[in-house]
Amino acid sequence: MKRRKRAIPHVHNDRWLVSYADFITLLFAFFVVLYSAAVIDKKKVSQVAASIQMAFQQMGALPSSTPAQLNPVPPTLPSPPVPKVAPPEPLRGDPDHEDLTALRKELEEALAPEIARGEVVVHVGADGLVVSLREFGFFDSGSASIQAHSQLAFSRMASLLVQGRYRIRIEGHTDNVPIHNSQYSSNWELSTARATEMVRLLVTKYGMSPGQLSAAGYAEFHPTASNDTEEGRAQNRRVDVVIVGKRLSPKTPQASSGALGTPFRMIRAPVIPLG
Repeated sequence: MKRRKRAIPHVHNDRWLVSYADFITLLFAFFVVLYSAAVIDKKKVSQVAASIQMAFQQMGALPSSTPAQLNPVPPTLPSPPVPKVAPPEPLRGDPDHEDLTALRKELEEALAPEIARGEVVVHVGADGLVVSLREFGFFDSGSASIQAHSQLAFSRMASLLVQGRYRIRIEGHTDNVPIHNSQYSSNWELSTARATEMVRLLVTKYGMSPGQLSAAGYAEFHPTASNDTEEGRAQNRRVDVVIVGKRLSPKTPQASSGALGTPFRMIRAPVIPLG
């Protein structure tokens, strides 16, 4: 009788995957523990360290420390020094400047209601005394004509200016918002028109000598505040009356007659081609 052959068991070549999977699982768990230990709350560690230190101090093993020493604050870098801005020099030192100082006081008294409402600002500029007339107090938006309710304030200012023989430059300024209406196609034209309109009034209505006056339009390119906010744009929409601290000689020749039939001198800012 023949002996039956024993079946040879089949050997699986993928059994190593079981050991490999176990090894990877253990390795993953090991790194998770390391990561957990590395991100322990630093605040809790500081509290534990402070508690241990206080316990040693109570036992006399360590010298006493203040709470600031237990929780030291990292040093901060010193702030850079703030540059000091020198105030504008007072208008004095010669007779003309002394007269401007007196004129400034008179203007501030005469225009006190408008100054209180923020419609007028009187200050010292690089060229002399500056009276800034804000648009919302004297002009309609996009117009060069002075509002009817502002005529009284303008008259009070003009009556003081006409008494002296200072050189006066009228400067028109706008914000950076483009203008397009039936009268003006750019801020250059609007700012210059406002300046020349004020010159015309000073000459024709208040009898100021034309040789004392000049007009300039600067559009939005000489701001006094940021054009990024409505408040800043409102401050930039203005007409500046610049009283230069130098008297004109009585022999100063008058300028030739202008288009309005009354002689006055006008300086216009250079016109930049608009894109």
